[in-house]
Amino acid sequence: MTADEVILTTPRLTLRSWRDTDRDAFAALNADPEVARDLGGPLTRIDSNAKFDRYRTTFRKFGISRLAIEERHGAFAGYAGLMPGAPHHPLGPHVEIGWRLARAVWGKGYATEAAKAVLHDAFERLRLAEVLSYTAADNARSQAVMTRLGMQRDPLRDFSTPGRSGTWHGLVWTMRRPV
Repeated sequence: MTADEVILTTPRLTLRSWRDTDRDAFAALNADPEVARDLGGPLTRIDSNAKFDRYRTTFRKFGISRLAIEERHGAFAGYAGLMPGAPHHPLGPHVEIGWRLARAVWGKGYATEAAKAVLHDAFERLRLAEVLSYTAADNARSQAVMTRLGMQRDPLRDFSTPGRSGTWHGLVWTMRRPV
């Protein structure tokens, strides 16, 4: 692993920094209406490329970002990772964990497996004190992952923000570094 690369492994997955060759698979993930339902719908290729570039720029600037997930045989499965809160975010400065998986791998436990590796890295290597996650009230799949991760619901931090298709309401979950 170099300063411009992160590789995390689990029994079934590899999480790694983005490569230019990931753009097509990333765009296909973002174009799937079911995968992108909670984000206000599919992204165009232009918007997907902008998101991809934002992830790579964030990694170069902060040393954290979403990471590409590959199954052991090398197939792209989605992404998981950390992102710093956007400037002027309603929650103020924070680090957020998130994930998005291709529909073909839903139900295999990959989101939980990948997120556990990301949280371990967040607390052990990066020494973060706290990681947040947020999702829409109707995203039961992500809420189930947050529960399996041992994250705690924090309704006092719930927030609303402008989204692509109107106001988005985020339910907040937290995890603190174990002592």
